Amino acid sequence: MAGGVHAFLAEIWFGLLSLILMLYVVLDGFDLGVGMITLGSRNEHELGIMMATLGSIWDGNETWLVLFGGALFGAFPLVYGTVLHGLYVPIMAMIFGLMFRAVAFEFRENARRKRLWDLAFGFGSLLAALAQGLALGAIISGMAIENGRFTGGILSWFGPFTLLVAIGVVSGYSLLGASYLIVKTVGPLQAMSRRIALWTGWLTVAVGMGVSLWTPLRFPYIRAKWLGPDLFWLMILPIVAGIAFLMFLRSLRRYDEVAPFVWSIVIFAASLIGLAASLFPYMVPPNVTLYEAAAPSYTLVFMLTGIGLLLPIMLVYNGYQYLVFRGKITEAGYG
Repeated sequence: MAGGVHAFLAEIWFGLLSLILMLYVVLDGFDLGVGMITLGSRNEHELGIMMATLGSIWDGNETWLVLFGGALFGAFPLVYGTVLHGLYVPIMAMIFGLMFRAVAFEFRENARRKRLWDLAFGFGSLLAALAQGLALGAIISGMAIENGRFTGGILSWFGPFTLLVAIGVVSGYSLLGASYLIVKTVGPLQAMSRRIALWTGWLTVAVGMGVSLWTPLRFPYIRAKWLGPDLFWLMILPIVAGIAFLMFLRSLRRYDEVAPFVWSIVIFAASLIGLAASLFPYMVPPNVTLYEAAAPSYTLVFMLTGIGLLLPIMLVYNGYQYLVFRGKITEAGYG
């Protein structure tokens, strides 16, 4: 196929991967956030309710990560190989954290002493969130790649900037988790969730502003993008995020139940779209563009056929899950 068609297919896959990643971050983000919130409670009744809010949906949420990994491998094999090589430590830490959570879900229910599994669930969630933040910070920072090979060290991904991004991811996931618990719980647990949502909301915005100021000062390729002809369009996204945050605070003051969760999702969506727009056309900045990393055109077309069938099924499946298990979690079950 012609080069222009190949570039178009690569851009389509960049958009699809961004969408899949956004779905994972939002859905498994509140999942991990609830897990981290459990670390602040020793009340067995509260812990049981928090676990119950996720018991029927957590595995479906993590399916989006599997889909993202498989799609990245097929559509951009160069990125898959270099990123996994360069970020081996945080990616393996994320996998171990997700494994701890999965084991805790299965064993806690029938354990006589549940504290060990509560800790495994909470610290597994924290480890996975930290690892994802460190990996994201490392990708934004840029990775040492020459001739399609990673040339950095085993800890070259770690630094002050990546640590700041990791703190932002942890606080952001906690914001999503607390907002989700407002929807699903009642009484003292809901009141606690409102307080956590407020604290983590302010922390997330503060860290986001810090990252936004640090990024163009440190990374020339992003500074050029932000100060270029796309400045007007890029400015829309932080404005949307700022308005969403104000609406989030307003919904907390009004003791709304669903609105805080909705506005926290809008904050995340605007931030992720802004990140994708800032990185474009780089897949591994500042060396590898999506055009260089994309698989052959016939592979991209073949995969589009598969994803065109699979994506609607997954969306319907996830949507049906939330429809069936809607309502609040009470001591007796779904209310």
